[in-house]
Amino acid sequence: MNYDENSKIFKALSDSSRLKIIDILSCGERCACDILEYFDFTQPTLSHHMKVLNECGLVEVRKEGLWNYYRLNLNNCNKLTLFMMNLVTETKDCICKDKVKLNSGKGCSLTEF
Repeated sequence: MNYDENSKIFKALSDSSRLKIIDILSCGERCACDILEYFDFTQPTLSHHMKVLNECGLVEVRKEGLWNYYRLNLNNCNKLTLFMMNLVTETKDCICKDKVKLNSGKGCSLTEF
């Protein structure tokens, strides 16, 4: 699991406006002007949010004339979902597996963390 890469994505998603943008784009590609209708901020602020989402790989952009159209990068969104599922689920790749082996099979408890 790539903790550093995914932590950047979670940081991008820590803003409620960006979460809302992801929700809007889950319905399909949208023009920036259509996304802006859901918010009470300016176009430069939307551009900043879209830049952050694009740079972390969750959103793709295409230009058509003067307009920018945004859509989810479903491949990366699915990878993030799988990362999160693996993070909260005990798997063979769990980081604790190595610690348990090092402790000669002793179980771990929450107080050790």
